[in-house]
Amino acid sequence: MATVLITGANRGIGLEYCRQLQARGDRVVAVCRRPSAELEALGVRIEADVDVTREDAVEQLVDALDGLPIDLLIHNAGLLERTTLTDLNPESIRRQFEVNALAPLRLTAALLPQLSAGSRLVLMTSRMGSIGDNSSGDSYGYRMSKVALCMAGKSLSIDLKPRGIAVAILHPGLVSTAMTGFTSVGISPEQAVRGLLARIDGLTLENSGTFWHANGEVLPW
Repeated sequence: MATVLITGANRGIGLEYCRQLQARGDRVVAVCRRPSAELEALGVRIEADVDVTREDAVEQLVDALDGLPIDLLIHNAGLLERTTLTDLNPESIRRQFEVNALAPLRLTAALLPQLSAGSRLVLMTSRMGSIGDNSSGDSYGYRMSKVALCMAGKSLSIDLKPRGIAVAILHPGLVSTAMTGFTSVGISPEQAVRGLLARIDGLTLENSGTFWHANGEVLPW
């Protein structure tokens, strides 16, 4: 039985991670700001009132975990706000950097004493964080913050390899969730998480630091 900590666990992909991991027998710690009724119904351990951008909230989470060993740490909390060239909205861009790029790095550092050889780290990024794949422009805050997250993941894969900790940088696909406005052309969270877990299960120190699509495709930086 693995112990898995998931941020942004109250809905969408995070909630589905909780559901599928619990179903296969893992011990789940669901971290969120406000738990949803669906999350509470799962019966997993919930650490609520955690804003991953706030240092005091991260410290409180570490205290609440009380040294609990973590086998799999999934940074799923994310923020998507539209920013265009004619409406850059610097505050929105800063918010997205704080949530999407800086918070996962800071939380990883805070939880590092609870990770050990064989632990795995997952950064939920986006294909929109690929420079090579950008053919449509726009979405400056989200794209820039996800590029930063991909770079953090690559550096973490190098820095954590001597500790025996592998890192996956994962794009879930276009998923029909609240973040995407429940797009009718997206896949379900169930399908996305099945693919994501296949990538996580196949994660080793040899392929650590790879930027994957949930379907197994290696994405360009």
